[in-house]
Amino acid sequence: MSVLDVANAKIRFGSFEALKGVSFSAQQGQLVTLLGPSGCGKTTLLRAIAGFIELDGGQIAIDGQDMSGVMPERRNTAMCFQSYALFPHLTVFENIAFGLRQKRTPQAELEKRVAESASQVSLETQLSKLPGQLSGGQQQRVALARALAVRPGVILFDEPLSNLDARLRDQVRFEIRQLQKAHAFTAVYVTHDQSEALAMSDLVVVMNAGRIEQSGTPNEVYYNPVNRFVADFVGTANIMPVQINGRDESTGHYRVTSPLGETLIASEASPVANNVYACWRPEDVISRADDHAGLNVYSFEVQAKSFLGNLTDLAVIVSGKSKSSFRIQVLGKSAIEEASTCRFEIAPEKIRFLKEPVE
Repeated sequence: MSVLDVANAKIRFGSFEALKGVSFSAQQGQLVTLLGPSGCGKTTLLRAIAGFIELDGGQIAIDGQDMSGVMPERRNTAMCFQSYALFPHLTVFENIAFGLRQKRTPQAELEKRVAESASQVSLETQLSKLPGQLSGGQQQRVALARALAVRPGVILFDEPLSNLDARLRDQVRFEIRQLQKAHAFTAVYVTHDQSEALAMSDLVVVMNAGRIEQSGTPNEVYYNPVNRFVADFVGTANIMPVQINGRDESTGHYRVTSPLGETLIASEASPVANNVYACWRPEDVISRADDHAGLNVYSFEVQAKSFLGNLTDLAVIVSGKSKSSFRIQVLGKSAIEEASTCRFEIAPEKIRFLKEPVE
């Protein structure tokens, strides 16, 4: 059942088109992430759902009701802001209770809901403190408790973790997802951080320049990107133009000419043109010995090496083809050194055609 439906949403600021016909739906209990670079329209869309910005075209419906002309306070939504938007002179209790007081909730019910919400985010011992006495992570929990207290149909998150340090960001991200699953509330979450989107989402909506480039599960947008923008923005990708030469008779794989050399690609979907883009992820490789004769085995020269803890990141070029640079990632600490030569295999199943021809 759809709790939120956005259909062909358009917003213009003067001559600038901020949203160019955006459509997506959020089902009951889903966490939907709006993912994209700064200026792509994701926060504008979130604020339109909240009712802070009116659409110039299209429709937003919550629980099947058209929201056209409905004021923010009348919508079944709550918002968690990037800056937390807490009242510095009010206690944690009063901050959580703010939305309930606006709705004229009876005092006994108000106290019950504040206690429940504070308990859900582990703040029951902090209710008498002021926001300035709390850590950044605790302040974000107050904002979330305030949203939970009014029991909205949809909770809207506007980059809520961007003001936290890296370690705390990972912790609070995990807590938000746990709470969302435990209480099955519907959420729309704005971020420019692809790792957040992949870790938290049921549905990822990738936006660029006011449009949706692709929407799907985290696995779908990561492993089957539709174009160069999605492939490159959602994770790291090696994107290369390829020329289709036909099908291999023994395997059925596509035979292509690529910057790697002669390459085999296994794809259920047919390429959209004879000259298209394809991509593979840096981790989609297998180290091979010099005498290994497999499919798509290439020699690479290592240009640079970075140790990242759980993996080693290599910048490589294909031996004898200095114009073609790629990224390769191997688990753990690698014995491969800069300026050395190594061999890797890229399975045909790991290379994907993009739905984007080479112009």
